Parts: sequence; structure tokens; C-alpha cells
Amino acid sequence: MTDSDDVPGTAPVSDTPPAPRARGGRRSGRGRDPERRRAILDAANRVIQRDGPDASMIAIAAEAGISKPILYRHFGDKSGLYRALASRHVDPLIGRIRDELHQHTEFEVRARATVGAYLSMISQNLNLYRFLMDRATSEDQRTRSDLGMMVRRLGEELAELLVGEGRIAGRLRAQIAAHAIVGMVQAAGEWWLEHPEVGAEEIIDHLTAAVVGAVQGSSDQA
Repeated sequence: MTDSDDVPGTAPVSDTPPAPRARGGRRSGRGRDPERRRAILDAANRVIQRDGPDASMIAIAAEAGISKPILYRHFGDKSGLYRALASRHVDPLIGRIRDELHQHTEFEVRARATVGAYLSMISQNLNLYRFLMDRATSEDQRTRSDLGMMVRRLGEELAELLVGEGRIAGRLRAQIAAHAIVGMVQAAGEWWLEHPEVGAEEIIDHLTAAVVGAVQGSSDQA
């Protein structure tokens, strides 16, 4: 670490000894203080919510009261920070969606709750959503791959549910329908973020109807 990498106007807090270097010369994030990592992620959240998708690593380090090299030491590199933020925010969302899908209620009720949970998350955390889905995925292949895998797993789980409940006969047809539904909801949510004149209840109503219609259309095919 050199003095030129320190954040101007901040005094780096004391830190634990450097983690072992991984192959290729990068320091491994393993063994870092989990409390410190959480504090850095909290700082990243605040900066991203304030500054939007263009939030800088220097600003995040300054918010956490550390230097940029120490920031990277905790996560390996910028990619590691991106993926830690994605896991922190996307995993709970998918968990909530999963819980809604498996409720013992009518499918239309579950579809509405699932759509509502997703749209609520992206609208209430717009800057964070843009940071992860636009900036992080465009800058880092591993983050893009991780987020894509999360979405694909959700599609596979929806397909299993549709087959298990007898809503669509045939695993292949269910998989196609499920992945199409997940993609449709994601794309519609992106569209909605650009059209604030459309109310939340209105898009939830229409998108729920589209999801239910897609399932019914697939089940009616010969």
C-alpha cells in the first residue's frame, strides 16, 4: 500500500495483518474480520444509495473510514465487493420470492405476492439495483455470471413447482414457461422503473395477469 492510494482527508483505521496472497498475486479475502466486512458493506450501501450507480470505490472506502487498498484487501478486488453486495441483497430477495411461491394459497395470490415483492425491492432500492444490474454486471464477468445463475435457479425452482402442482404437464414445457415468466417479470420491472407515471398496483395487476396467463396458456397446449 502506498500513501498515494489513501483517501484524502481520512485516517485509515487499524487493520489486521494482510491475508495470504492468492495465486496471481491478489490477496485472498478469506480470514478477514466478518464484522469489518459487514461494516464496509454497510458503508457501500450508504454511498450507493446516495451517489447512485456511479458511486466510486474511493467514496466507499472514505465512508468506511479506510483506504482503498484496505477495502480491496477485504474483498480481494472490486469484483469481490460487487459479488458480496449482490449476495447480500439478491439472496434475501430470492428467498422471499421462494417463500411466497410455496405458500398454501391460490396460485394467482402467490403470483401477485411474488411480483409485488420483486417490484417493491427494485423501486425502493433503485440506486442499488442500478449499481448491481447495470454497472457491476457490465464491469465484471463474475458478477454477471453469479446474478445470472441466481435468476436461472429461480426459473428452475418455478418449473419444479409448476410440474409438482400439475399446472403444466411435462418438464421441458414447464422449464420453458418458467424461465420465460422470470424473464418477463424482470423485463417488465425494468420498463416500470422508466415509467413512474404507472402506479404500483396497476403494474402488479397487469403483470400478475400476464404470469397467470402464461401458465394457463402452457397448460392448455396439446
